[in-house]
Amino acid sequence: MDVAGLFLAGAGAGLLAGGTTCAATQLGLLTGAVGGAPDGAAGTGARAARPVRQVSVFLAAKLVSHVALGALLGLVGGAVQPGPRLRGALLAAAALVLALFALDLLGFGPARRLLRRRRGSAPDPEEPDGRCHVPRGGRSRRPVVLGAATVLVPCGLTLSAELLAVTSRSVLGGAVVMGAFVLGTAPLFGLIGVTVGRAMALLRGRLTALLAVALLAASGWTLLSGLRLGGWLPGGGGTAAADSARFVRTDGSGTQFVTVWALDRGYRPALLTARARVHTVLVLRTRHTSGHMRVFTIPSRDRDVYLPATGETRVDLGAPEPGRMRFMCASGHYPGAVTFR
Repeated sequence: MDVAGLFLAGAGAGLLAGGTTCAATQLGLLTGAVGGAPDGAAGTGARAARPVRQVSVFLAAKLVSHVALGALLGLVGGAVQPGPRLRGALLAAAALVLALFALDLLGFGPARRLLRRRRGSAPDPEEPDGRCHVPRGGRSRRPVVLGAATVLVPCGLTLSAELLAVTSRSVLGGAVVMGAFVLGTAPLFGLIGVTVGRAMALLRGRLTALLAVALLAASGWTLLSGLRLGGWLPGGGGTAAADSARFVRTDGSGTQFVTVWALDRGYRPALLTARARVHTVLVLRTRHTSGHMRVFTIPSRDRDVYLPATGETRVDLGAPEPGRMRFMCASGHYPGAVTFR
């Protein structure tokens, strides 16, 4: 694929679907970038423009970091791509960052001190409780740091763009596809960021607690996804004998085939039972599948399997020992498992 084709593929993926999945995964970083009350001396125009400036800086830093990653992937290939366990740890860290910003909105003292809210600065005259805010230098650096950090918390479609960068086998091609992907996600990201930033400025002291609760809920959801990706959740759950009868078969040579459909809304079936210590092949089928569902993740093997939009992919599992092999999409949102007995 030439450079123009890579640009169109990256921009199209980002514009059509990447904005929603990336915004869901990176909401904590985006919220932190636009967080903090505006300066008390600032006029109405400056207050209104501040979220736009913060989001612009955040997106610019995100663009630079992703272009650099794309160039690296084009140069050295998939060796630098993080595996499921590392991505799970990064998602868990992102959840903690999101919870930190939520606690800051609620005025929790330790969170405010950690984010360098200084009591010695002049309070905002419009703040009834005289709260103080992050030093100007800290606020200006925060969108840069958090925007660049998005490269460490990829969503499923970002992983697809990274795969394109790897297959381009060129520094320019990898940089182009990742840069185009970020540009495609920018309109929705910008809209969400500016909306959140202005809402935080307008609702401070009144409905800020509602936003903080929503962020805490998103933090819990992100943490759960990270723990799933890392394979750190305790085992449990049932099995589906009827589905096993339909989707598990053995051929004449004794090889066991386990079939799973990866669809946009999850796996069908999501729970299966198969025989242990038998040579097993996992058959992954897709039909017009998009987004994070095109990356099939097996945490116990620290392995990602990239799937076509429509088609069949076979994964040799060897002869699994008795136990539960969990799987999920790249973002950890849709889980499933095969229990070997």
